[in-house]
Amino acid sequence: MSSLAETDSAKPASVGVRDVLRGRDFRLLWLGQIISDFGNSLTNLALLVLVNMLTGSTAALALMGVALALPQLTFGLLAGVYVDRLNRKYIMLASDLLRGFLVLGFILVGNKDSLWLLYVVAFIEATIGTFFTPARSAIIPNIVPGAGLLVANSLAQTSSIIAGVLGSAIAGVIIGISSSYWLIFTIDALTFFISFALISQIRVQPLLATNAPKPERQPFFAEFTAGMRVIGHSRLLLGTLVGSAVAMLGLGAVNILVIPLMLNDLRVPATWFGAIELFQTVGMVVGGALVVMLASRFKTTGIVSAGLVVMGAMLGLVAFIANVFEFVVLIFILGLALTPLQAAIATITQSAVGNEMRGRVGAALNTVITTASLVSMALAGVLGSALGIRNVFLLAGVLTVIAGLAAAWVFSAAKATPTHQAAIGSRTLTTLDESGTPVA
Repeated sequence: MSSLAETDSAKPASVGVRDVLRGRDFRLLWLGQIISDFGNSLTNLALLVLVNMLTGSTAALALMGVALALPQLTFGLLAGVYVDRLNRKYIMLASDLLRGFLVLGFILVGNKDSLWLLYVVAFIEATIGTFFTPARSAIIPNIVPGAGLLVANSLAQTSSIIAGVLGSAIAGVIIGISSSYWLIFTIDALTFFISFALISQIRVQPLLATNAPKPERQPFFAEFTAGMRVIGHSRLLLGTLVGSAVAMLGLGAVNILVIPLMLNDLRVPATWFGAIELFQTVGMVVGGALVVMLASRFKTTGIVSAGLVVMGAMLGLVAFIANVFEFVVLIFILGLALTPLQAAIATITQSAVGNEMRGRVGAALNTVITTASLVSMALAGVLGSALGIRNVFLLAGVLTVIAGLAAAWVFSAAKATPTHQAAIGSRTLTTLDESGTPVA
């Protein structure tokens, strides 16, 4: 586990993708993620298309979005406590197994009368996912040396993007050729079971020395408030979470306002949407490839600050574009900055706290991102009508740049934190050497 001092002050050692993938346990986790993300993207598109086919209602589509997002808002923070209480590997295994069977329930929906089942199953599956995601994030530092965390998180982000694009494309082909929704849901179920098999082979090394006393378990609410208190008292974590929220406020608006910007303002055909998504995806993949170089030259906190500033600049410049080609360039650069930013944020939340708090911090990050994204999408239309679409992009850009500069100041101030602590919130000051072996 990386110490706070390593996260804040020291430049990470140069660790490449090959070095990270040589680790058997991370390789298993990573392959399971790729397969699972591929299946998720199949189902996500199929659900929206199926709802649209059965209802033709935008309200019904919005309700599906709510069903998928609401669990993170309502259960996300609470799930983090259980992720810290229970065996994280077992949480992931149970989540994969349950979701593998649940997704088969979508096959039972064949008409509008049974549409309710689609929403119920989607809500339950998303609820289970609120346990899986922070557990997977929290377990990465247990199987990857501290110097390889940034690269490991970047690899996870990049592969998730590629798997998502491939899954959506293949789902579109299957639906277009055969309208076989059952086939898509069956494939998704199989991906969960394959992920289960891979994760079951992971060997997680204990972070505590064998002779170290186990922390006394507190009541649920006490553990929840302890996790929130750790975040509230850490400049490093507050800067990261606030930066994440502001970034998603801007990106959420992009997701909504890009449609009227292109169709009503730039007056280009809808076929350009595919090109926009392609260039952003390529930018994110290239950004992921650059993380190895960035990791050897810059601090993780510096990547977060710079990433926010670059993203903010790209969002703000949208207000001044004259044609769609300029927009494509800005979207590509935005994607270029996004993957390193996400990887750096994940690395900080994993390494700035002790193992016993990592689930709660990861769950808080996911909840913040989901909340900010929903708020941004909800306000985008209102602000677009009141201020004008271009002015909303400018406002989002300015706020994101300010957040990047503020994060840089907060991170700089966080260096004053005593460096003898292995991690914030850890009762047992145990660290790991480069091989993952506990060191007193």
